[in-house]
Amino acid sequence: MAFDNTVTVTGNITRDPELRFTPGGSAVATFGLAWNRRWQNRQTNETEEQVSFFDVTCWNTLAENVSESLVKGTRVIVSGRLEQRSWETQDGDRRSKIEIIADEVSPSLRWATAEVMRNERRDGGGGGRQQGGGGNRPARSQPQGYDLDEEPF
Repeated sequence: MAFDNTVTVTGNITRDPELRFTPGGSAVATFGLAWNRRWQNRQTNETEEQVSFFDVTCWNTLAENVSESLVKGTRVIVSGRLEQRSWETQDGDRRSKIEIIADEVSPSLRWATAEVMRNERRDGGGGGRQQGGGGNRPARSQPQGYDLDEEPF
């Protein structure tokens, strides 16, 4: 599904994901993400760097999986949408920030490996959406009923 404000950012988690629950029982996880850009300054021949920081919000099963799986320093790929929030401080000043509302979060495998565990599906009453939960099991590496001695084609 395409949205006008989709974004994908690869970076390092700057603080451990914090898991909370709304009064209605929905899980919400938030964490910080830093993206570094390095380049060679042609005039000084020195390496320069710019760092951008993002706040990331995850909901429901994604929030629970993120808080259980990821820690500060993990390199991740976050795909989602940009959303601006505004509020007023106690002093009456208006503040706003742009955050990433994540649709997907995954570890970056460029410089690391990961072990994938699949959650058992359960009906969470989420309007027909499948929600994860329950015990973990390793993802199957081959289809069920596949004979290793059988030719694949």
